[in-house]
Amino acid sequence: MSKLILSLDGGGIRGAATTQFLCKVEQKLQTHGTTIRDCVDFYAGTSTGSIIALALATTDMSIADINELYSYETAQKMFTENKGWLEIDGINAPKYDGKDKTQLLQQKFKQATLGNVPTGKHVLAVAYAIEQRSPLIIKSSNAACRTLLSSDVADASSAAPTYFPTKELAFPPSQEEEWLIDGGVIANNPAMCAIAEARRCWQAHSISDLRMLSIGTGFMTRKINGAASQKWGAAQWMTKGKILDILSDERVVAYQGITLMDKGSYIRVNANLIKQPGLATPPDDDMDDVSRKNIKRLKLLGDFWFEQYGNAVVNLLLNDYQGPSLDRIDPETGKPIEQSHIP
Repeated sequence: MSKLILSLDGGGIRGAATTQFLCKVEQKLQTHGTTIRDCVDFYAGTSTGSIIALALATTDMSIADINELYSYETAQKMFTENKGWLEIDGINAPKYDGKDKTQLLQQKFKQATLGNVPTGKHVLAVAYAIEQRSPLIIKSSNAACRTLLSSDVADASSAAPTYFPTKELAFPPSQEEEWLIDGGVIANNPAMCAIAEARRCWQAHSISDLRMLSIGTGFMTRKINGAASQKWGAAQWMTKGKILDILSDERVVAYQGITLMDKGSYIRVNANLIKQPGLATPPDDDMDDVSRKNIKRLKLLGDFWFEQYGNAVVNLLLNDYQGPSLDRIDPETGKPIEQSHIP
């Protein structure tokens, strides 16, 4: 029996589209007498994706409860603005203070640890250790990580620079402390980390024994002024160039995944955040637009994804998918791009 990897991208509040899509998938799976948790063997997440992956892997929160984390009311708590004196949000101080985000994750995850992942299954979250200048893959397959609180790991993996404060996390057995930031700076799409770790965990399994459902959070398409960028310094690259979004571009990893995986074993759920057939009102691409209108549009994006990918994804999870591998939605047609048509 092949193993199923669920890989979830970062993207801040745009994770609302991910959880809405998963809710629809869960409802369909239940008509087959099963659930997402029954079907998934390996969970991987970066940033907002790590919150969702860890909730699925280590808690008993329902998919509906996880989706509620991305409601308007909850988002207002997660993104509490930094009110410090003489602080320019995102320039000389984090835009959000992070305290309510930490408290909310602790409340929802309770005492869940990475060791709570079911026997035979695995979970990983991507972060970056700034003092070591090193990517950090926090994973249940590492015995030293299994006592870490899932809420702490999710908090660290989603500590996006300029948005949230850096997080300190102590790693057993030495309790050596690491200062961590959002894993999106090095692997916003954790799919390749998941493939590598899955091969390590199940050494008897080749890549042909793996299936992957990889879910993005929408692709930014707003234009950057190339000529003006010649004169930009650090502040302009942060505010006008959206340098963090450039660093977290997921398309190279998506290309690697669909190229490496066997045909028909990989589905990438994602779309450009622009008007297209089936999506008349696309959401804003900012990772922190937590307005009521934008969250509603993000949920509609999740519904749109289910209309286009739903049947294929359910069959992939049931290990009964017979179609081609699928990539992001073509904005010209509003349909997923099939592997045979990918350059």
